[in-house]
Amino acid sequence: MDDTVTFESFVADRLGALFRYALVLTGDRHDAEDLVQEALTRTGLSWRRVRRKDDPEGYVRTAMLRIMANRWRRPLREVSVAAPPEPAREDQALELVLADAELHTRLATLPPRMRAVLVLRYVEERSEQEIATLLGCSRGTVKSQASRALAKLRAAMEREEAGHG
Repeated sequence: MDDTVTFESFVADRLGALFRYALVLTGDRHDAEDLVQEALTRTGLSWRRVRRKDDPEGYVRTAMLRIMANRWRRPLREVSVAAPPEPAREDQALELVLADAELHTRLATLPPRMRAVLVLRYVEERSEQEIATLLGCSRGTVKSQASRALAKLRAAMEREEAGHG
């Protein structure tokens, strides 16, 4: 079986889901595109080894998390542009995620690590131990990050309700 064709079919099949995952992680369409591209580039380079694993998509998602973790540790060097250079593919599932502006706005207020913990816990339905392993931290850190993130979201909702009530 040709590795290139296999990788191309994997990308064609899973690109939409990977992009939605990246969008929830990053909170920004352009950053999500960059994250997916970088993770798929790395995966493509080692596809021969990756395709033998039980879960190639999990491998790519883990790569995205590790790339995000490295970005948290270094200063921002890139600037997003107003429009992508090529036309975007239509993705109805993505449109549903984007249509939930309230969720998108609330998650965007959180620091990247807290956002990642919530996405892994409640979108990916991962265990605390899995999240700790993926993010390279302790289970206690995952628990505290989730607790703090949820407290921040609750406080913001309470402020909004008090302001509208």
